[in-house]
Amino acid sequence: MKVSMVSTIAGACLFEPTPHADERGFFSRTFDAEVTRSAGIDPDAFVQDSVSRSRRGVLRGLHLRSGRGEAKLVRCSYGEIFDVVVDLRPDSPTYRNQEYFRLSGDTQVSLYIPAGCAHGFQALTDPADVSYRIDREHDPAEDVTIAFDDPELAIPWPLPVTMASSRDRKAPKLIDVIGGKQT
Repeated sequence: MKVSMVSTIAGACLFEPTPHADERGFFSRTFDAEVTRSAGIDPDAFVQDSVSRSRRGVLRGLHLRSGRGEAKLVRCSYGEIFDVVVDLRPDSPTYRNQEYFRLSGDTQVSLYIPAGCAHGFQALTDPADVSYRIDREHDPAEDVTIAFDDPELAIPWPLPVTMASSRDRKAPKLIDVIGGKQT
């Protein structure tokens, strides 16, 4: 498994497995505690695994947690997604940077998203399954959502948004969430 740091988002990294394919299909290790540890991430910190299934065009996000934040290890286990990370840590050298990734079930690449970064994705296939490994138990009182269509962010979503939750559609703009903090 290869690990590469994401230069535009401090602390974010990609874990690229080595799939073993044959006439049956493929086998791929998608998590390795020792490799994770070598990237400076405590593999024992993860306390919850979750999965979402979305139809093509569905958008989820942009989400983050208040308080101590929430680190995630995200992987598209089936289908393909356009994944977005926005660094909202005021003390980060990459504060307000954005990065986009295409994650797919064919590659099984995992993306580590540090606490304090907003995250969202759009399903590019029908369906697209996304697996999350999260380092804190979910507390709905700490949920923060930022408008996925905020012109200040100008995220280039590849498809028209066919569906989003009411919470995501009504989310405030970035400036209303973080205030006047600038880079």
